[in-house]
Amino acid sequence: MNLFGFPIDFWTIWGFLSQFVFFLSFVVQWYLSEKKKKSYLPIQFWYLRIAGSLMLILYVIHRRDIVFLTALFLQIIIYLRNIILMKQKK
Repeated sequence: MNLFGFPIDFWTIWGFLSQFVFFLSFVVQWYLSEKKKKSYLPIQFWYLRIAGSLMLILYVIHRRDIVFLTALFLQIIIYLRNIILMKQKK
C-alpha cells in the first residue's frame, strides 16, 4: 500500500506508533502541569521518552539510519540520567 508515494508497511505503522508513544510524553507533561497550575516535569515524561526511543530504535535499525540511531542512543542516556536524578532527590 502507498500513501502519497510513501510505502505503508508494518515498519511504517511501527514508526508512527513509536512516535505516538514519544508524543504522549508531552501530553502527560502538559496535562499534569495544567492540573498543578504550574510547569511540571513528571517522571512519567522520561519513562515515555525511553519507551518511545526504544521502539524507534527498532524502526531505525530496520530502516538502516545510523544518524537517527546514534541520536536515539544519546537521548536515552540523558533520559536515564534524569530519572536517576529525580529518584535520588526523593
